Amino acid sequence: MLVFLPGEREIRDAAESIGRRRLRDTEILPLYSRLSAAEQDRIFRPGSQRRIVLATNVAETSLTVPGIRYVVDPGFARISRYTPRTRIQRLPIEHISQASANQRMGRCGRVSEGVCVRLYSEEDFNRGPEFTDPEILRTNLASVILQMKALRLGDVQDFPFIDPPDYRMIRDGLATLHELGAIDENNEITELGRLMSRLPIDPRLGRMIVEGGREHCLDEVLVIVAALSIQDPRERPMDKQDAADAAHGKFQDERSDFLGLLKLWKFYREHEKQLSHNKLRKLCKENFLSFIRMREWEEVYEQLRTLAFEVMPNRQRPSARRHRRQRQ
Repeated sequence: MLVFLPGEREIRDAAESIGRRRLRDTEILPLYSRLSAAEQDRIFRPGSQRRIVLATNVAETSLTVPGIRYVVDPGFARISRYTPRTRIQRLPIEHISQASANQRMGRCGRVSEGVCVRLYSEEDFNRGPEFTDPEILRTNLASVILQMKALRLGDVQDFPFIDPPDYRMIRDGLATLHELGAIDENNEITELGRLMSRLPIDPRLGRMIVEGGREHCLDEVLVIVAALSIQDPRERPMDKQDAADAAHGKFQDERSDFLGLLKLWKFYREHEKQLSHNKLRKLCKENFLSFIRMREWEEVYEQLRTLAFEVMPNRQRPSARRHRRQRQ
């Protein structure tokens, strides 16, 4: 059975509620992006017990859970949406579109006949939108506008988008670029903006890198920006939450979460110099860190560092010295 739920908290609550029933020969398997790779792999390993998979909408299209005969669809999902009034990218719980509902229904019956139970009426289904809004209609447009100005594609309001964004979204994107110093009072791109446009990341993160170069702390800022560009490498298994919190406690810094990330980075890099590949992987597991995401963090950092070396003025460039380690 595959049960769709809006987010991690709802999955934890549902797992605890089902667990209290002590159902015989039943395995409860959560599935969301922050789970460790080992816990996610349990979904795909064959088992002899009945399985109840509690998943976010990652199970709609990103992967196929094998052996699903029943789907329970409450009709909700967390949809990333930017609000111009508050200028915040949020993840509100919303009714899903008809296309998403049909996609969920298609998750069952792939091996044999299946059943989909929708916890909402047919009228609610018909009243819902046919498709989920395209991302350009629900995200901050600062990055899009900056790239358009760097490529001299003209006024964003006149560009023939397939799904033209609302004027308020355009206005807010321009306001964000103004605050960052990427465009001037005439909405023309500045030299700072051209520098930021050459970094393939959110303009706010690009501005952090530029300022890091000016303030002579570029390497630390690159570490932080790389961390913000990936999924959190700190794992918190449902059955070992207290142990995970204790292990992560040594990376905390009461002054700033960013300083905590730098502590974690220093811990990993220092041990990386001394340990073999297998021992480093074991160390990550003992400290409830995803080895794969730590490696991804490192790779994104190296990519950003290379780009910064190419883009930044000479006096703002990071040191040419690089940390290298013989992979074992």
